[in-house]
Amino acid sequence: MSDLTRRDALQAIGAAAAATSAFACAPADVDRAAREAAKAKAAGGFTPRFFTPDELAAATLLADLLLPRDERSGSASDAGVPEFLDFVLAEEMTDPVRIRGGLAWVDRECQDRFGKRFLDCADPERTAVLDDIAWPEKARPEHSQGAAFFTAFRDLAAGGFWSSKVGVEDLGYQGNVVVIEWKGCPEEQLRKLGVSYG
Repeated sequence: MSDLTRRDALQAIGAAAAATSAFACAPADVDRAAREAAKAKAAGGFTPRFFTPDELAAATLLADLLLPRDERSGSASDAGVPEFLDFVLAEEMTDPVRIRGGLAWVDRECQDRFGKRFLDCADPERTAVLDDIAWPEKARPEHSQGAAFFTAFRDLAAGGFWSSKVGVEDLGYQGNVVVIEWKGCPEEQLRKLGVSYG
């Protein structure tokens, strides 16, 4: 994946998900979900409406594996992504069956391979399962359901992260500011994308 970091890749996915409504939310719904998730996180005593306690723990772990805390910003759970996911799924803004079924699929796969559920697996065991479903075009046929789940979950988590305060700060978004003169895309970003003007 060259010098493109996982966070950069997910940032692009999150932007695409938000732009194309990859999950069945209108932009106003995403904004409302982000506000509600932030409110629930700030209140401290978050009680899930969709997830069972084990599902919430697994979803939190998976989201943090996708978007871990790093030198640039906080993790998915720091950003309130688990609360965001719970709100979106409870409000049926996306396909709740795919997410619930996908979490069960991951648990079953871990049970079959390692004799324990996803939450109880060691990091290398989790990575082995997730590597098999992270790239749908490379997934074996027996992993197609897991790959479909992972894609949907990743899109939701990325959308939740980059619509949160932590995610907006991660992007360096400055809001509506006047641009006196457009000088084009910064050279560093052009190099990262492998493109140039001219």
